[in-house]
Amino acid sequence: MIAEAGLAALWLAAALALLQLFLAFAGLKGGKPELLAAVRPAAVAQGVLTAIAFALLITLFMRSDMSVLLVATNSHSMKPWLYKFAGTWGNHEGSMLLWVTVMGVAGAAVALFERALRRDTHMATLGGQAAISLGFYAFLLFSSNPFARIDPPPPDGQGLNPLLQDPGLAFHPPTLYLGYVGLSVAFSFAVGALLTRQVDAAFARAMRPWVLGAWVLLTLGITAGSYWAYYELGWGGWWFWDPVENASLMPWLAATALLHSVTVLATRDGLRAWTVMLAVVAFSMSMVGTFLVRSGILTSVHAFAVDPERGSFILALLALYIGGALALFGWRIGTVREGAPFELVSRETALVVNNLLLSVILGIVLIGTLYPLMTEAFGHKVSVGAPYFDRIAGPLALALMMVMAAGPLMRWRRDSAAAVGKRLIGPALIALLLSISLFVFAAGRIGVLPFLGLVVAGSVAVASVMPLWRRKLLRTPLFTLGMVIAHLGCAVSLAGMACDSAFTVEKLVAARPGDTIRTAGWTLRFTRIMPIAGDNWTALQADITAGRGGTPVLIRPQSRFFSSPPTTTSEAALLTRWDGQLYVVLGEEVEGGRWQLRIWWKPFVTLIWLGGIMIALGGALALLGREKRGWIAKWQARRAQA
Repeated sequence: MIAEAGLAALWLAAALALLQLFLAFAGLKGGKPELLAAVRPAAVAQGVLTAIAFALLITLFMRSDMSVLLVATNSHSMKPWLYKFAGTWGNHEGSMLLWVTVMGVAGAAVALFERALRRDTHMATLGGQAAISLGFYAFLLFSSNPFARIDPPPPDGQGLNPLLQDPGLAFHPPTLYLGYVGLSVAFSFAVGALLTRQVDAAFARAMRPWVLGAWVLLTLGITAGSYWAYYELGWGGWWFWDPVENASLMPWLAATALLHSVTVLATRDGLRAWTVMLAVVAFSMSMVGTFLVRSGILTSVHAFAVDPERGSFILALLALYIGGALALFGWRIGTVREGAPFELVSRETALVVNNLLLSVILGIVLIGTLYPLMTEAFGHKVSVGAPYFDRIAGPLALALMMVMAAGPLMRWRRDSAAAVGKRLIGPALIALLLSISLFVFAAGRIGVLPFLGLVVAGSVAVASVMPLWRRKLLRTPLFTLGMVIAHLGCAVSLAGMACDSAFTVEKLVAARPGDTIRTAGWTLRFTRIMPIAGDNWTALQADITAGRGGTPVLIRPQSRFFSSPPTTTSEAALLTRWDGQLYVVLGEEVEGGRWQLRIWWKPFVTLIWLGGIMIALGGALALLGREKRGWIAKWQARRAQA
């Protein structure tokens, strides 16, 4: 009965979404407040029902109910409880139910807590959210039912993909989905504002927390996914420009541009058309990512292998929602008044350039991702890999970082070029010193892009903290601190990427137990190899001691075998130090009792993920600071009225 109850909850939620859509737009068109009064309760009830449905699916996985097709094909009774729990969304149907659940709960939150918008815009926003939800309810109920039964039930399940049997599964997909759905709320805000012609600062202030929250979650999800792939896949890389990796990067790029644009609109009443368009583009990119992952047109570690009919369903939804939104934008954008003007030398101009560069990078990634798929559809296979993205997007990303360094040092509305030049003397001196140092000590060992990356990272780091100059830290607004930390995090990540690209040392050896390997100042002694067993796997484990002048440390790379489904995986051994990571992978046995060992020394690679955490932390502080300011303003207003 649990599966049937979950399916019933989904049907009821879909019916409420249809009712919510009807009430919102019939009430707005007919000017009937009694209809509009029922929109909020419908949205809240819909959120509750989707949460119930998802909780029931989790229960089925935890109980290993093999009479449910989704559980039988994606779980196993002997699997550890964490992977039963996280495995709920480690498949197509479960992840789509998670998507719908987060969307329903987000709609309920907008209904309950949003009070800054005009009533008509608020109702139009909830109607837009219901319209988006309806398409995904239809997708689940008619094409991807997570509660479908199987008769007769098998004695046990087929198990979860071993590459997904990692704690990262409990964190990475949910944070990405929360970010995607946050962008759907921003999209609904934009649609509501266009319908009611309220594209102004109040609309931007209402939308900004959702954009900022979605951006923080996307940042955390991408950072976690990068590290997960780095240590789980055993190839030593932190980004492969895989099409599905790109599918998560594209919404983040659009959300970053939208975040800056909505900030200008909320604080300076500028960039009105930009903000609405970017809200549409950001959600479009999340829909494109959903299509790529679920259409069956990609072969990827990240992709769900499903039939093309489901991809066609999502493609139809994408055309409906995005095409409709663009048509609405074209129809109503002429009614949006021009925002407040600003001079050429101003912070607004820097943010416009920032958005243009982000948009160009987004276009480059989108073309590089879709072009091979388009050519393959016509019978020609073309590979677009890291060299394309690095050479085309890399220089633009460095230019973006330099604009990011200068922007916060400019004044709003109007500034003078001479004054900005004086403020940039410090970052310029750091760039000059780094250039000389790298030329002297690393000439011939470092490529052009890593060289420029380190130089730009140093100058951006200095420029990032300059807004705190002569400020009292305890009195500095949280959103200013958040901006500084986020921009500093960008510099830290860039430095880690450049160091990893320039100074990584790789060594592939075939060694016997007892052999000693030396590389990059490290001494590794291969002690022994032994079989071990885990909860649902067996493995060959190498015991290796590694040191570089101090006490050696024992590290244990493994080659694991999972029986359900039959899969062999590599578990890399990582030894982290302040200046980098030693990364060791155990390969296959070769002639003479020797074993393949792949060893990397990756200087300062951990700065990549430290920077990602700093970026997300900065965004969270900015969100808290903005909300705190709003709470204080409301409290002061109530006190003045009293």
